[in-house]
Amino acid sequence: MELLTPGTGLIIWQAIIFLLLVLLLSRLAWKPIVASLKEREQSIQSALDSAEKAKIEMASLKADNEKLLKEAREERDKILRAAREAASRLQDQAQTEAKRTADKMIEDAKAVINTEKAAAIRDVKEQVAIFSLAIAEKLVRKNLADDKAQKALVETFLKETKLN
Repeated sequence: MELLTPGTGLIIWQAIIFLLLVLLLSRLAWKPIVASLKEREQSIQSALDSAEKAKIEMASLKADNEKLLKEAREERDKILRAAREAASRLQDQAQTEAKRTADKMIEDAKAVINTEKAAAIRDVKEQVAIFSLAIAEKLVRKNLADDKAQKALVETFLKETKLN
């Protein structure tokens, strides 16, 4: 069992070496290790802080973007509404103008037709009068060609005429 249990001298030397090693490490290595750990902790903390700031900024930008998007949609809707109203007005004006033009054309056409009709009726009356006179002249010439026919006609007119 002696092999399994260390001797007292060995334990003392190991304790002295351990204390020297701890003292040496605390003087030379402990401060730089602690400083680098603190520096690392500070860099991690600053990274977390900047990430939090970025998160807050992103939330703010997202809210601003939503607001701008909402305003853009409202503006688009307003422009579309105005365009529809303008198109409707233009269409109504065009229909009114077309109806007015069509009514004027119809009135002008009726006036021209009435003028032409009156001229045609006047021409027909003139032609009828001319033909009637020509026929009457021919009838009178034929009927009154001899003296006997003229005397008979005068007697007929006298009989038809009542004298007072």
